Amino acid sequence: MHTTLFLLLSLTLAAGTAQAEDKFQRKSGLWEVKRTSGLWQKTTFQMCIDKASDDAFSRLAEGARSERCKAEKTRREGDKLIVDAVCELRQGTIKATTHAVISGSFDSAYKIESKSTLDPPIRGKAQDSAVLDATWTGPCKPDQHPGDFVRMHEHGEKADKGSTDRPGSRKRSAPTK
Repeated sequence: MHTTLFLLLSLTLAAGTAQAEDKFQRKSGLWEVKRTSGLWQKTTFQMCIDKASDDAFSRLAEGARSERCKAEKTRREGDKLIVDAVCELRQGTIKATTHAVISGSFDSAYKIESKSTLDPPIRGKAQDSAVLDATWTGPCKPDQHPGDFVRMHEHGEKADKGSTDRPGSRKRSAPTK
């Protein structure tokens, strides 16, 4: 998975830590996550989630890839959560100062919109914006297990898959349609 996906999910986790009364636990089942960013191509993932695998994914997003976020300021504005955070990416070699707006429900659909300043720039860009749209699509498919994810190509075919809940798991090729 690309840095932007982890950055956005890490922001959600940082916000949840900063706002203890808010619970950021996704509903168990199959989630489709679409990520767009100025730095990376549009990517769609399908993720089979249960509480244990979501906790494992949270731990992964919090640092298994050496990407850590600290919420500097978190506040509610109506039904939205606003997060200003500083994240260290790529083993601390890149600092991302990010403003994110989180809206929706972790039971059905949520959206994270963010704008980041990157120091040093990535791919020649010092600023990036990203959107993560996640939708619960129903129960996981029979061949999926909690923690499994599949990255999809633009045309809907599977690109690769992996798991977030098994330590040391590696991406493996996925069969095509």
